[in-house]
Amino acid sequence: MRMLIVEDDEALSNFLRKSFEAVRYETDVAADGDRAREMVQQNDYNVVILDLGLPKADGLEILQHIRARNSTLPVVALTARKEIEERVKTLDLGADDYVLKPFAFAELSARVRAVLRRAHPPSVQVLRVEDLELNRVERRVTRAGKEIDLTPKETALLEYLMQNEGRSVTRAMIIENVWKMHTEAVTNVIDVYINYLRKKIDEGYETKLIHTVRGSGYRIGLKGQVAR
Repeated sequence: MRMLIVEDDEALSNFLRKSFEAVRYETDVAADGDRAREMVQQNDYNVVILDLGLPKADGLEILQHIRARNSTLPVVALTARKEIEERVKTLDLGADDYVLKPFAFAELSARVRAVLRRAHPPSVQVLRVEDLELNRVERRVTRAGKEIDLTPKETALLEYLMQNEGRSVTRAMIIENVWKMHTEAVTNVIDVYINYLRKKIDEGYETKLIHTVRGSGYRIGLKGQVAR
């Protein structure tokens, strides 16, 4: 899951970034409304945490901009404004949830998971390949019931492989869909991350799930499985 955090308080934005990355979200940060508008236009996000009191462009303006571009992108608003009228206006303009400052991270994280569950049909919340499972909302990975600790980028790479179970994905496809780049410059990095995944996903298990497709790329699934 890729998250945009729009918050002008540097200490708070750093706290949120580190906290969400610790639970396997990929995060970008925007410190003002203009930058938030640019990033929403340039990137695809799964969820936005949006402070309403922003410099350069008000948070409600950014919310309207997001809704004009994407009617379903989950947005959780953050604000110190306690007036009921402000909350109602924020929800009416398209926010999916509203969290008052100060807040506990556990509550904010739970609200993010809740809006993501509503945004994703139950059938795609959990990806499964044999005994390997990835909960896309909670960013939780298990194999044979044992939890596996992955970094945000490792989780994103595994998610892409699992979405393409049985298919060969090339390095170029991985670069574009996981690293969000259009260059061959990071192909060695991909090989390194595949090795990281193999150690965490396959090491110690008789059945190996991550395979190299010679001259092509990588595939996840049983070795003899026919590509779809």
